[in-house]
Amino acid sequence: MPTPASSRSHSHRSKRRASTQSVLALDWLNFFKADAQTTVGPYLAIFLLSMRHWDPAKIGIAMSVTGLVAMVAQTPIGGLVDWASRKRMLIVFSAIGLAAGSLLIVIANGLVMVTLAQTCIAIASSIIPPAIAAISVGLVGHRWFARRMGRNEAYSHAGALAAAIAAGAIAYWFSQVAIFYFAAAMSAATAVSAMMIQDRDIDPVLAREGASDDAGNFAAAAMRDLMRDRRIGIFLASVVLFHLANGAMLPLVGEMLSRGDTRAAQPYMSACILVSQLVMAPIAVVAGRLADRWGRKRSFLIGFAVLPLRGLLFAIVRNPYALVSIQILDGIGAGIFGVLSVVVVADLARRTGRFNLMQGAMNTCVAIGASISNLIGGYVAKTGGYQMSFTILTAFALFALLFFSVAMPETGKSRGRHRFQA
Repeated sequence: MPTPASSRSHSHRSKRRASTQSVLALDWLNFFKADAQTTVGPYLAIFLLSMRHWDPAKIGIAMSVTGLVAMVAQTPIGGLVDWASRKRMLIVFSAIGLAAGSLLIVIANGLVMVTLAQTCIAIASSIIPPAIAAISVGLVGHRWFARRMGRNEAYSHAGALAAAIAAGAIAYWFSQVAIFYFAAAMSAATAVSAMMIQDRDIDPVLAREGASDDAGNFAAAAMRDLMRDRRIGIFLASVVLFHLANGAMLPLVGEMLSRGDTRAAQPYMSACILVSQLVMAPIAVVAGRLADRWGRKRSFLIGFAVLPLRGLLFAIVRNPYALVSIQILDGIGAGIFGVLSVVVVADLARRTGRFNLMQGAMNTCVAIGASISNLIGGYVAKTGGYQMSFTILTAFALFALLFFSVAMPETGKSRGRHRFQA
């Protein structure tokens, strides 16, 4: 008896294996994109102040562009990634946009040109992460996606750490301008890494978490069907709550450190970021494995649980070295969130064809929660002091933990198609 077309297609996908070249290229893609994305932002304000002699208000406008563009563009960009059949090329063009934005900053003098450069960087930075996640699930399938995301995040954090060290050395030994040339070079490396991934290794249906008919045609769920899934609304609300509690913590720590000694604040802040990145890399690998072994919800609860503890410690500790040490908890929470959030979205998007659209919606919720957090945290710190601000953020974190533990169901019980471990 002949095998049905859909069964043959399923069997073919299950037996396909991504080449070693594609797997290693994906590793380096995550490494270099972190170098390219994280280099410009932290140094832009310093560059505009010291090299372009801009006033703080003008710098504030330029710095706010990336957040505003990301907040507006994330969701439609996710839809674009779902629609695009050649997701590698999306990354290539986005990497070119990152390079162009970095170089434009060097030659730009006016606010309009810097704003244009920031817009290019923001749009490119919004495209690359969901495109990488789509390629990842298209390469390894559902069975190994959690572990692959853990590996992605580990390489990404290693890249961010390398970028921070390299940018500091470049600024010290050469010039601040050279940092932006370095970011452009890393963008070029990102594009090359994306091109090294072989198209034939990427399952186009899995890459958008879609379903297909017997002829192999894509099938995508209607938006109204997505909105009827209460799990999606609960998860997006949890994302907002997590970042409502988390967003303002590190900026407020930086302000506290600056009050004691302005010159020492920058090294302490760099140490805070360094500690977080060092912890995030191994935590990302562990989180990917725990997501399969313990389930998504139980693993995610660890990330939610460390957040109120971190806020409470920040509320009562003032020693600079202790404040830096507390950032270990940020590494744990952020490392878990970076992996599990995408894995849960993939679970929720299973067979809908809307995986990347939902990633965009989640990233929009991240931006909303962080923006509100900074607004509330800054206002309370000004009127009631830092201890009061951290106390309120801790209360938000406790509510986020309670809401997620009670309302969010487990999403990883059903196993989909699988291919190989990467």
